[in-house]
Amino acid sequence: MGLFSKDIKTMDDLFVHTLQDIYYAEGRILKALPKMIDKASSAQLKADFDKHLTETEEHVRRLEEVFKMHGVKPKAVTCPAIDGILEEADEIAGDVADDQVLDAALIAAAQAVEHYEMTRYGTLVSWAQTLGRPDCAKVLEKTLAEEKNADAKLTKLAESRVNLRAAE
Repeated sequence: MGLFSKDIKTMDDLFVHTLQDIYYAEGRILKALPKMIDKASSAQLKADFDKHLTETEEHVRRLEEVFKMHGVKPKAVTCPAIDGILEEADEIAGDVADDQVLDAALIAAAQAVEHYEMTRYGTLVSWAQTLGRPDCAKVLEKTLAEEKNADAKLTKLAESRVNLRAAE
């Protein structure tokens, strides 16, 4: 199904499709994070990734809650964007031999994922409000706040330590 296919006729259809998109993305992220934890050498980066893994499990649960609240069965649709972001991250991580540089690359990859998630959750919050679903918006806002917080932590870690060590 293309973004503007005949299957998406209403704003509600678009909302549900985007829920399905981020549901798929969160599932892929759940599979990618343990690999990123294993590759990271920074103890703080490992801890941050591990914390976000736990948060991501909660994000999936919240999405399932929103599907239920909206009267739709949870279902994932392939998200080529997250597939591309994760594929690129895997390629770059495979090409980096220096552990310090690898940590910087992992942070950059994680932030690309976070930014994608922030766009999706921000859009979903807005659409939920527009569709008269403040209950759904409230649940989605929790995840949006966590994604923003994860991005800010990664920025702080990169700028305060990881990038400097990678540049040595």
